[in-house]
Amino acid sequence: MVKREGKILIIDDNEDILLAASLLLKQHFTVVHTEQNPKTLPNLLKNESYDVILLDMNFTQDVTSGSEGFFWLEKILSIDASVVVILITAYGDVEMAVRAIKEGALDFVLKPWQNEKLLATISAALNLRHSRKEVEKLRSRQQQLSSDIDQRFHDMVAVSPNMLEVFGSIKKVAATDANILIVGENGTGKELVARALHRGSQRSGEVFISVDMGAIAETLFESELFGYMKGAFTDAKESRPGRFEVASGGTLFLDEIGNLPLYLQAKLLRVLETRQIVRLGSSKPVDVDIRLICATNMPISDMVARNEFRQDLLYRINTVEINLPPLRARQEDIPLLVEHFAAIYSRKYKKDITGVNAAALKKLQKYHWPGNIRELQHAIERAVILTDLSTLSPGDFLCPEPGQVSEEAVFFDSYNLEYVEKMVIRRALAKHSGNVTHAAEELGLTRMSLYRRMERYGL
Repeated sequence: MVKREGKILIIDDNEDILLAASLLLKQHFTVVHTEQNPKTLPNLLKNESYDVILLDMNFTQDVTSGSEGFFWLEKILSIDASVVVILITAYGDVEMAVRAIKEGALDFVLKPWQNEKLLATISAALNLRHSRKEVEKLRSRQQQLSSDIDQRFHDMVAVSPNMLEVFGSIKKVAATDANILIVGENGTGKELVARALHRGSQRSGEVFISVDMGAIAETLFESELFGYMKGAFTDAKESRPGRFEVASGGTLFLDEIGNLPLYLQAKLLRVLETRQIVRLGSSKPVDVDIRLICATNMPISDMVARNEFRQDLLYRINTVEINLPPLRARQEDIPLLVEHFAAIYSRKYKKDITGVNAAALKKLQKYHWPGNIRELQHAIERAVILTDLSTLSPGDFLCPEPGQVSEEAVFFDSYNLEYVEKMVIRRALAKHSGNVTHAAEELGLTRMSLYRRMERYGL
């Protein structure tokens, strides 16, 4: 007979019970220990990790009430909350069994037991124990990953005054549940700020769900955010929770909030007011508890003036507004960022890069970085990949010097922002032969955001 892996402890003041249980269980499980005195439990549990504990309810000082058993049940679970406890007694009743389950025991076994039933109960207990250990392992792994990704100001390397001001704002508002609006150009690190806010909040142990509103087709906004029931539409083969439900208890980050259409802005406002969502195809409200953080690179105030964004929703989402400066406004941070990204990509690509020489650094500091930190990061990655030397030099970077006119320069006869945007989009599309994916990548937009702008400008 193949024994099942499992470490079992039996605690009973009756030697005959211990012997009978031990003889039975040792035939089926790899490790079986016995103990008469429950007072040794604290030391036992400090030195050993048991999967299942069979605990007598009544010891010699207390024959029938079970109070000793409940006392030691609480003590066991306070030392090891993941161990599975099965209570055993000769004086059981329904009320005592119900109380045992409520206080954390898996099951309640009466003496004399039936061998098959006891073995089945212990097997079920081992399954539960293994599931708990797996969940704890996954949780621990998730926490470690979150710690690596979400450590305070991760990748937010800065010494410039305006960025130190941003860090100060994060510290002040992170612990609150206030709704935050992060404003900044593409590539300035808005999601990093959102993650830092989550990491510093009371919800840091819960999920952080990020939704790129610019990457979701308008027809799918509602189902993605609020979920749907099976049969709600043609492809709804099964019910599915939306991002609000998934994020409940944690933080929901809505990036590019300016892309949300007006009819859904009204629904989002209602959700924020009632703290309830209704899935597509259902009339039943579902309670949600989220901390909302939004971000945009669009002029929301101008959109409100043009009736493209609801003013009452803007009031709801920007209890506190954090403005991220573009990289060109924080030149003193460039050397730190260059060193940071060079170290990351040197490790990633197994290159022995010792740094960036002074001439290269000067070139990088003179460039205006329209794509901000994201563009700098890509430039460093490309340089690390292509260089054959241990030090990055000016030739490793394609940034045009001030005063130079690159082949891709775009000239405007008007500084109207809509006209400029239209011309830039047209030039990017022409450069990439109409490939929307490549044009969007160069413009720092998602494909859906670019499609919407193309539709707006008739391109």
